[in-house]
Amino acid sequence: MSAVLDLACELIARPSVTPDDAGCQQLLATRLQAAGFQCEHLRLGEVDNLWATHGSDGPVLVLLGHTDVVPTGPVADWTSDPFVPTVRDGVLYGRGAADMKGSVAAFVVAAEQFVAAHPDHPGTLAVLLTSDEEGDAIDGVRHVARLFAERGERIDWCITGEPSSTARLGDLLRVGRRGSLSARLLVQGVQGHVAYPDKARNPIHQAAPALAELAARQWDEGFESFPPTSLQVSNVHAGTGANNVIPGQLQVDFNLRYNPHWNADKLETEIAALLDRHGLEYTVKWHRSGEPFHTPEGTLRRVAREVLGEFAGAPPEESTGGGTSDARFIAPLGAQCIEVGPVNASIHQVDENVRVDELERLPALYQRLIERLLG
Repeated sequence: MSAVLDLACELIARPSVTPDDAGCQQLLATRLQAAGFQCEHLRLGEVDNLWATHGSDGPVLVLLGHTDVVPTGPVADWTSDPFVPTVRDGVLYGRGAADMKGSVAAFVVAAEQFVAAHPDHPGTLAVLLTSDEEGDAIDGVRHVARLFAERGERIDWCITGEPSSTARLGDLLRVGRRGSLSARLLVQGVQGHVAYPDKARNPIHQAAPALAELAARQWDEGFESFPPTSLQVSNVHAGTGANNVIPGQLQVDFNLRYNPHWNADKLETEIAALLDRHGLEYTVKWHRSGEPFHTPEGTLRRVAREVLGEFAGAPPEESTGGGTSDARFIAPLGAQCIEVGPVNASIHQVDENVRVDELERLPALYQRLIERLLG
């Protein structure tokens, strides 16, 4: 097996369901230390984080990834055991193959090869890994970024190995991500008998116009390569289970995915004003997953476009789509951030997989990016 396929299989064989690292980072730290990296293990709560650096001063290039994976679901639904890496017809199967143990293995192989070829390279090459990307994302990169801010750690460029490609390796370059803001709205009413509505107050009836206005609103028309901000209601719950009882409370869960026209403070204020205007008696609990970030045209974006074009045979699509990634915590430190990784067709699915030929090309892609930025 190739170096990257062998390492990816070693990682997949460790059942690191978030936030359990299952020994992945120790394995990787041992290899990186042997290559000359300084490794710092940051155990925060139940989460393992690894910060490995080679070189000194700036510029600082960070390879950002995660060793945790989502649960497998029923193992019987998989063609082969999700934690027994299996190659069939040129495809590597296993939980984390695409998201993102394949990229993490490629990071490490690329880093080893780069420092072997350029032991006295300018600047700093760093690898940052967490076991809390797929879970609550509280004590992972979010917490590490706070520590870095306190320590004055400098980060100029960040490459996240999330599976970004769509049909072939390198056909998409992610240059930003939308922000994510979730809410749990509790609207208070007065419970009563449906035959005596004058003695009750139905929170569903009261909230319906406000929810309709929220759902119909056009928040903006987009921002550069970002789509328009959107709000989606994900759950509505009320009632006692009896059809002759007016409920006393309504619970509504909704989420906004928003572009840089907005931030969480502005959205929360705007929505509270709308709910107040409708005269609701309510409380709302907000959860801020992360603000949007966008990498403008510059060295990192130009180099990535050129390198990916070489690998894919055509210039990549430059996108800000998808969900969120840990780069949202690195960008506020002043770093320019991009995401480059394998095809994402099977992530979080049964029989998650990555093509072996594309996995084996991935270290060279990352090494080319590193050489163009630090070589």
